[in-house]
Amino acid sequence: MSATENVGRFSPQPPSHIYSSSSSSSTKLTNLHMIRSSSHHNQWRHNYNLKQIFVPSSCPSLSVSNSQQLPLNQSVAAIVFGGGSDSELYPLTKTRSKGAIPIAANYRLIDAVISNCINSDITKIYAITQFNSTSLNSHLSRAYSGFGLGKDRFVEVIAAYQSLEDQGWFQGTADAIRRCLWVFEEFPVTEFIVLPGHHLYRMDYKTLIEEHRKSRADITIVGLSSVTDHDSGFGLMEVDSTNLVTRFTISPHKGQQDLVSVEIRTSRRSDGTSSRYVPSTGIYVIGREQMVKLLRECLVKAKDMASEIIPGAISQGMKVKAHMFDGYWEDVKSVGAYYRANMESIKRFYDRQFPLYTMPRCLPPSSMSEAVITDSIIGDGCILDRCVIRGSVVGMRTRIADEVIVEDSIIVGSDIYEMEEEVRKKGREKKIEIRIGIGEKSRIRRAIVDKNARIGKNVMIINRDNVEEGNREAEGYVIREGIIVILRNAVIPNNSII
Repeated sequence: MSATENVGRFSPQPPSHIYSSSSSSSTKLTNLHMIRSSSHHNQWRHNYNLKQIFVPSSCPSLSVSNSQQLPLNQSVAAIVFGGGSDSELYPLTKTRSKGAIPIAANYRLIDAVISNCINSDITKIYAITQFNSTSLNSHLSRAYSGFGLGKDRFVEVIAAYQSLEDQGWFQGTADAIRRCLWVFEEFPVTEFIVLPGHHLYRMDYKTLIEEHRKSRADITIVGLSSVTDHDSGFGLMEVDSTNLVTRFTISPHKGQQDLVSVEIRTSRRSDGTSSRYVPSTGIYVIGREQMVKLLRECLVKAKDMASEIIPGAISQGMKVKAHMFDGYWEDVKSVGAYYRANMESIKRFYDRQFPLYTMPRCLPPSSMSEAVITDSIIGDGCILDRCVIRGSVVGMRTRIADEVIVEDSIIVGSDIYEMEEEVRKKGREKKIEIRIGIGEKSRIRRAIVDKNARIGKNVMIINRDNVEEGNREAEGYVIREGIIVILRNAVIPNNSII
C-alpha cells in the first residue's frame, strides 16, 4: 500500500472525556492512518560495538542544505519508534510494546508523541514497530485512519518485515531506518525528526526545527536541562558554550550507574573554554541528505542511532548541536516511572492549546452512584457504585462495586462490559464466579491493576508486608519497586490479602 492510498479526513476536536475532582473536560479524539503490512514480534537488538562501523575513506563531506524553507507539514517527516522489550516494564509489556501501554485512563503512551507531531504541524508520521506490536499496530491504524485531507497527511505504520535483501528482523533503530528509507523517500522532505514512542512530555517541535535550521546543523539532539533519572541508552553529550556537541558517550550496558543518575555539570577545559554534560532524550532532527549519506554510504553497518550513528557523525566532522528542553519529561522505562507518569497525568492533561489525541470510542458517560472521587481521572464508560477513589487513574469500562476504596492506584480498565447475567451463565459453564472489575468491600492502595482483571470481594491489595520486589505470576501479580501489579486477565479470589 502506498502513502497515497486510504487517507481520510482530519477534523481536530478537543481531547477525550476525563473527570477530576475539580473539572470535567470533554475530549473527543482524532485519527489518522495507514498500515504497511508485515509480520514481526521480535525484540529490538542493539549492537554497541563501534568497531563494526564501516566508514569508507571516500565518504563525502556533508553540508546542510536548507534553501527551501517550506512549512513543516511539507518539509518534515517524523519517524516514531513503537518501543522494544524492556524487562523493567514487565509485566506491562508481556503482551504489548511500550508505546501501546495505556496511560491516563483513555490513552496509549504513543499518543503523546503523535499528538506533539500533530500540534506542531508535522503531519507526515511513520511509526516503526516490531516487538509485541499487534496491539500498537491496531491502535495506530484505528485511531488515526481519518487524518488528513490528502496524501501528504498521514500516520503510516511500518511493521518489521523481511525481504530478499534482508532476511532478518530490524537489528536496531539505525538498521530499521536504513531499511525503510525507500518508504521515507516517497516525499521530498528536508528533515526527519526521530522520536522514541514511549516518552511522556509536551513539546512544540516547531521551535526545535527552527533552531536546527537557524544553526545550520547537520543533526540536532534534544537534551534535558535537568534530570535525576536518565536512561543510559540514550547517551550523554558534552556540549560547549554554543551548544555544539563535541562528544557523545553511551554505556554499552543499559542501566550502568554512571549514566543513570545524571547531574548537569560544567567543566573548564585547558584552552579556557567551558563545556557541560547533558543527557540526551533520544530525539534527533537530521537533514534528509545527511541521513541518507550516513546510513547508506558512511556507516553502512551501524545498527543503533545513539551508540553508533551519532558518535560516527561527530567523528566525521558533522555539525551536531544540542537543543535544551526544560519542561516536564518522563521516560516511561520502568514500572515505577509508569506509576509516576500516571500520577502526574492527573494534573497535566488539560491544555486546550495543545490537546492529546487518541482513538475515538462510542462509549457511554461514566455512571457514578454516590461515589466519592477526589484528585483522580475517570475514563469513559465506567460504572462506579458507592465507592471511594482518591488520587487514582481509572481506565475505560471499569466496574467498581459498593464499599470499595481505591487510593493512589492505576486501574487500567477493561475491553468489554460483563453484566451479572453473563457472569451467572459463564459461571455455570466455566465455573467463573468473579466479574471483571473490583468486587465489594475491596481495598486497593498504591497498585496497578492491568486490563480485564477480576478482583473478588473483600480483597486487600495493600502490600501488607512492604515487599519491594516479588514475583507471584502464578498467583496473578508481581511487585516492582514496592508497587503491586495485578496481571492482565488475572483472577484474585475473594478475601485475598496481598
